[in-house]
Amino acid sequence: MTFQQLTYVVEISRCGSINKAAHKLLLSQSGISTAVRELEEELGIRFFLRSNRGVECTPEGKEFISYAISLLEQKQRIESLYGEGRSAAAPTRFSVSTQRYPFTEDAFLRLLPGSDPGYRFSLREDGMDAVIQDVFERRSDVGVISITDLTEKMICRLLDSRELSFQVLAAVDPCIYVRAGHPLTKKASVAEDDLAPYPYVSFEHTQGVAADFSEEYQMVSMKRPQCCLSVNSRAVMMDILSRTDAFTTGSGLLTKEFSPEGVVTLPLADKAAIRIGCILPKNVRPTAETERFITLLQEALADAIRHTKALQSALDGKGASSPSI
Repeated sequence: MTFQQLTYVVEISRCGSINKAAHKLLLSQSGISTAVRELEEELGIRFFLRSNRGVECTPEGKEFISYAISLLEQKQRIESLYGEGRSAAAPTRFSVSTQRYPFTEDAFLRLLPGSDPGYRFSLREDGMDAVIQDVFERRSDVGVISITDLTEKMICRLLDSRELSFQVLAAVDPCIYVRAGHPLTKKASVAEDDLAPYPYVSFEHTQGVAADFSEEYQMVSMKRPQCCLSVNSRAVMMDILSRTDAFTTGSGLLTKEFSPEGVVTLPLADKAAIRIGCILPKNVRPTAETERFITLLQEALADAIRHTKALQSALDGKGASSPSI
């Protein structure tokens, strides 16, 4: 199979006629027919049904052509980036995958002003299992996750098996997220038993993924909550928290620029710390952009910790009442 053959098949499907395709490609009809027939024999499928009115794609042909178009577009893209006519320098590339943390977004935005004029940066928020897989498969240069005493053994074993390392950047006390007027805001800290009357919100997980990959801080009561809501978006999560008496658990970190309106965090009493950090491939030297991002991530984390502590200290425990679910 060659790109030339793919081009012939795609062009015939567009023209609806072998003769028209041959004319457009400046080829003989017999030449293009022979090339397509040889590809059909190689793959063991028929692309077209021929008639006096032209050609019509078979179901197998339609599926094949969708892949062929994608391959030809990628070929064109590669040629435009690395062909002989390219004169501009290659853009700086950097990608980060992260659990849904606002301080990662803060660090990512801090990275932009000092970057080269041409760059291709990406930020992807997802569950921990996807973040680890992104770094393992080199789709991302760095990942941002958190571990606890409960999850450390399994997560670190998984990272070792994938030749990834975990670098701790900060340790924070676990918290709950609730609306500003939530009844629990009357407490300086919250015990696990205090949470029983309220709905629990969590990010949905792929079926079969272990609870150790949860973004939420895992507790015994979280395994069988009386009322549970599941979402897949940080924005939806914060909207639910701000408008109901539901709660979730986690690092509790908020940032000055990305703090959700109407949502506050309260410390969880007598719980082990959450260790936040980045994962990197072992035995691979980080790029300059990766090293700079990690430095900015440390700064953003420190700012988020200070900002969150200030917000928690300012809580007066007199949250206004609002409907619960």
